[in-house]
Amino acid sequence: MKFIHIADLHLGARPEAGEAYTQKRPEELWESVHRIIQKCNEDEIDLLLVAGDVFHHQPMLRELKELDYLFSKLVKTHVVLIAGNHDYIKGDSFYKKFQWQSHVHFILNGEMSKLKLKDISTNVFGLSYQTRNIEKDMLAYHEPKKDGNNILLLHGGEEKYLPVNKQKLASLNYDYIALGHIHKPMILAENKMAYAGALEPIDRNDIGEHGYIFGEIKNQKTKIRFCSFAKRSYVPLKLEVDVSDTAAQVKDKLSERIQEGGIDNIYKVTLVGFREADMYYDIAAFDQFKNIVQITDETKPYYDFKKIMEKNKDNIIGLFIKELIDCEEGSMEYEALYQGVDALMTTRRNEA
Repeated sequence: MKFIHIADLHLGARPEAGEAYTQKRPEELWESVHRIIQKCNEDEIDLLLVAGDVFHHQPMLRELKELDYLFSKLVKTHVVLIAGNHDYIKGDSFYKKFQWQSHVHFILNGEMSKLKLKDISTNVFGLSYQTRNIEKDMLAYHEPKKDGNNILLLHGGEEKYLPVNKQKLASLNYDYIALGHIHKPMILAENKMAYAGALEPIDRNDIGEHGYIFGEIKNQKTKIRFCSFAKRSYVPLKLEVDVSDTAAQVKDKLSERIQEGGIDNIYKVTLVGFREADMYYDIAAFDQFKNIVQITDETKPYYDFKKIMEKNKDNIIGLFIKELIDCEEGSMEYEALYQGVDALMTTRRNEA
């Protein structure tokens, strides 16, 4: 039995993605679901598990219809979904009365339920959020009866979001435990339990690869692996600046690095190193491909202490440097020397 485990689709979200991609990202989240469905058909997947936060908000009826239409394209795959903390099933939720395709199964209950899929000899256990938070452990940790493949589908694992004892879960005879809520993919127990992570990164902190878990249960043994799938990634980029660089050179260096990393990605840039003391960067001008969501300038002004001391030997700046000039670079004294000179030189520039 082959399965794909996805989670945290957050359909309806509007991820920040820079000027180039922010307008496209909401539709790209839907496109990724369509691509997963194509993958299910290509690989003849038996079961698609969706571990909560299907939507970023309470879904509208038209959104459920759109998702159900996408699921109608599946050739042989069962779909099992649960609601998470973002799309929890409140009193007037459209989830409650919606009629899905016959091969799509939404576990609506707020307590542990069992769904039996006879044609693939598989039982899926799970529950859906009825409120925004679940602050108590809802699991009984009973061994499931061995009458087919047993899969547990959950959203949470944190203090306010369905806290569970993961070690106990891993010890039970589930063939696989599919988790959602944590956006970073993590395999917690080899071939046994995993967070699929968000299918697509949702905000600038969702750095790294995103995608799905592919699994296969054969001869009562499970094998899983993470598969990268997201259309775009949030990429942290640290750019070393040299004291001899002009602003135009820094811009060109950054452009080269972004092209190397792929202009389809979204970048969080940090400038580090040393610049000339009077160098000014127009940071906004560095966003050449309009795919930078954050740029932080952590560069420091460069000071030639000996030259400054010679030019200021009769004032406080020169006397201060003379006291500490022989300290070892990297020491606390050297840091004090740098900070002191920086403060004094900044004051002088401001007064000029």
